[in-house]
Amino acid sequence: MSDDAANKARDYRDTLFLPQTDFPMRAGLPKKEPQILERWAEMNLYRRLREEAKDRKPFVLHDGPPYANGHLHMGHALNKVLKDIVVRSRQMGGFDANYVPGWDCHGLPIEWKVEEAFRGQGRKKADVPPSEFRTACREYAQKWVGIQSDEFRRLGIEGDWDDPYTTMAYDAEATICAEFMKFAASGQVYRGSKPVMWSPVEQTALAEAEIEYHEHTSTTIWVRFGFREAPKGLEGAEVVIWTTTPWTIPGNRAVCYGPGLSYGLYEIQEVRGDLDFDPWTKPGQRLVLADALADEVKAAGFVERWRRVEDVPTAKLKGAVLDHPLKGFAGGYEFAVPLLSGDHVTDDAGTGFVHTAPSHGQEDYFVWIEHGLSLENVPYTVDETGAYTDEAPGFTGERVFVTEGKKTGRDGGANKAVVAELLKRDALLARGRLAHSYPHSWRSKAPVLYRNTPQWFIRMGRVGDGGLRDKALKAISETAFYPASGQNRIRTMVEGRPDWLVSRQRAWGVPITLFVGKDGEPLVDEAVNRRILKAIRERGADAWFDTDKSVFLGDAHDPADYEKVEDILDVWFDSGSTHAFVVENRKDLTWPADLYLEGSDQHRGWFQSSLLEACGTRGRAPYEAVLTHGFVLDPQGRKMSKSLGNVLLPEEITRKYGADILRIWAASADYSEDMRIGDEIIGSAVDAYRKLRNTLRYLLAALDGYDAGEAVPYGELPDLEAYVLHRLNAVDAEVRAAYEAYDFKAAWRALTEFASQDLSAFHFDVRKDTLYCDAPASKERRAARFVMHETFERLVRWLAPICPFTAEEAFLVRHPEEAESGSVHLQLFLDTDENWRDDALAARWSRIRAVRRVVTGALEVERREKRIGASLEAAVLVHASDPETRKALAKHDLAELFITSGAAVTEGTAPAEAFRLSEVPDVAVEVRKAPGRKCARCWKVLEEVRPPEELCARCHEVVEA
Repeated sequence: MSDDAANKARDYRDTLFLPQTDFPMRAGLPKKEPQILERWAEMNLYRRLREEAKDRKPFVLHDGPPYANGHLHMGHALNKVLKDIVVRSRQMGGFDANYVPGWDCHGLPIEWKVEEAFRGQGRKKADVPPSEFRTACREYAQKWVGIQSDEFRRLGIEGDWDDPYTTMAYDAEATICAEFMKFAASGQVYRGSKPVMWSPVEQTALAEAEIEYHEHTSTTIWVRFGFREAPKGLEGAEVVIWTTTPWTIPGNRAVCYGPGLSYGLYEIQEVRGDLDFDPWTKPGQRLVLADALADEVKAAGFVERWRRVEDVPTAKLKGAVLDHPLKGFAGGYEFAVPLLSGDHVTDDAGTGFVHTAPSHGQEDYFVWIEHGLSLENVPYTVDETGAYTDEAPGFTGERVFVTEGKKTGRDGGANKAVVAELLKRDALLARGRLAHSYPHSWRSKAPVLYRNTPQWFIRMGRVGDGGLRDKALKAISETAFYPASGQNRIRTMVEGRPDWLVSRQRAWGVPITLFVGKDGEPLVDEAVNRRILKAIRERGADAWFDTDKSVFLGDAHDPADYEKVEDILDVWFDSGSTHAFVVENRKDLTWPADLYLEGSDQHRGWFQSSLLEACGTRGRAPYEAVLTHGFVLDPQGRKMSKSLGNVLLPEEITRKYGADILRIWAASADYSEDMRIGDEIIGSAVDAYRKLRNTLRYLLAALDGYDAGEAVPYGELPDLEAYVLHRLNAVDAEVRAAYEAYDFKAAWRALTEFASQDLSAFHFDVRKDTLYCDAPASKERRAARFVMHETFERLVRWLAPICPFTAEEAFLVRHPEEAESGSVHLQLFLDTDENWRDDALAARWSRIRAVRRVVTGALEVERREKRIGASLEAAVLVHASDPETRKALAKHDLAELFITSGAAVTEGTAPAEAFRLSEVPDVAVEVRKAPGRKCARCWKVLEEVRPPEELCARCHEVVEA
């Protein structure tokens, strides 16, 4: 009877112990995940987590508040997923890792949208009562808190969603005011008049963190300043400045030179005659310029020929006085313009002389102060809309930028008017256009300007004086940063930052709750402060604006003697104070936080404002560690924007693939750099997920019916199972260390490589025959299942922080007794027996697996050439020249390891045609047809198989039993 006829005579499938599981191969995450979320809500998983962990050491990740404004973008998703991985891994690592989400609810992002809504109703902000406007802002923010909360939860983010924090909660607003009062009481707050970044469109001061840079084309001018009393040798000479902001010329009060630069006197002899216009330069003009920039000025002024008359030493410039180029216009520019030494002056561009308008530039302001000049002479040349005031005589009303309509952000009439008047006065040398990086408001996207205006500041102090700057720098040195480069980045920013501008001229925010006396100093009175804080806790920020000042001042102070400040606080002060009303005030959290985690832009934003706020009030940072991640870009590395049509939203991914896929992308990317996302990148995450899910499915199927009675003592385990336990021990240490170091990519790589390479491609492959064909009571089968049990319980826990939905599904399939109220997220990472570690065993198996790779390669060639079908049709001869390799192989059933029907090892010389791999130089493999007949049950080809039952001895014994 032929083999085929014999095999058809009896079907032994019902005698095999085939794996079974209800865990489907197809995940169906978009439908499955909402069901799991509903289950978590029903069982109140968050509260269960708190109860389980109540006696553990706390771990606090303080949530940086996103704005309650609009649907989530991919940056939100990345940020919250990374936070959730931290919290879940710390919780399962044995901590009480409570997570309290929060929202930033004040400031321009919300106020801007509410203004738009009112404009849509035909009402300008000025026509809306302030209380109505603030109520609309509060309602708008509350709406988006609810929407974003649902969107975050869909991503699997677990936290106290029933009791989050918001900066607009009355108690939060009161605490923010109290924190500011601490600064005021300690003398760190002052009102100063200095140039600040100002948005004429939004009509408020802006902090550096609210600025972004875009290309802007500016009008550039070279302007001649004549000497009022020329130094000897410079009679009739003029100093030339270059500026990209002609509108600041009415605010000019000085010209700066570089003390280390080389200057010369240049006399124009001839201008170019090949032009179709007359240049403004004329023969005979004598110009003082930096030598390194003279040729640039020569080209700009269309000068054909000139001569350098002599050196102009800076000693000759010191103390010299110029006339303003607008002298004689509108009677307002008759004052002297001093030449001042300035270290900020370079010969990189321009003329070597810097037009100095202390109303409109930080460096201009500081050089004015350093030279001991009076602030009374610093004008207020533009108002809140960017229009010239009466302190710019002859130009009143002209705007720097258009602030309304379709042309918002474009140049207004100011530049044009100033240039026209300079031309009339023959003060222009040249004019041009320059495309350059220019500061814009990140909300309105319109250009900003520096504007001199009274504002409230918190003193930073100078390095070495023990002030806020020193405290912050000390705190930075005591904080751990992930990646470490973040420390230098924020240190550099704090070292160089100006005093903290904390006032804003808007309606929606926490008020600066100060009364200012006639001496200009803020009132510090604990009784007054208590009354203010009590009112705000009861009625919110509106209480400050809607209450007469006499109520707060009480009988001890005459209201006529005090001004009530109407400005609001910078929203960075709001969010910088969250540690005070969240981390410090909540009983379920502890101060300082263990970790702050946000995007890298927060080195100048929330990380820094929180640092300064806490250092100013408590003398240290509110965090022990800071983690920063990059931005999310499209597949080409471009920023996502509607105009490019490359925006990918989190909701699109969860709807199509599921949140676990998005979380895999977040975990597997290098968050220390900017990360890209797109269909192909998400496709890689889907492939990785599919492989991991198949590993889980195989484990669950193989463990069908497993109970603890099948366990085999470690000392009695087959070598292969002992080796897998060694790998479990190693991977456990690797995954835990990666989670603890916030190296999620390493954690994901460790657990997926273990699942695919050690388990699916090796252990499962080798033990498939044992699981399917051995008797249930056989020690080899029990040992394999015992090790798979230990493997599953660890793998599903390692996976839970990254793929919480899939881990939960797999855990409940394995533990149906937990279906009512159990969860993998209530579990801890399992301790792994140190006795499982056996480095000598691992070294031996490393040799065996190397040989197995050569055998697998040889079998693949034979299959490709159609000399065999399945690998069980083959018998292999392994030529191993290294005695240690032969020794390692000698202890094992090699046919089982290689999944062949026969295998042998020889130290003899391999024939030239034997298969080899270059990375395993001491091994060669020959593949032959296995002799014998095919077992109808296990399909091995063995000489012991005989008709009529066509079974090998092992299968005969199992079938008989």
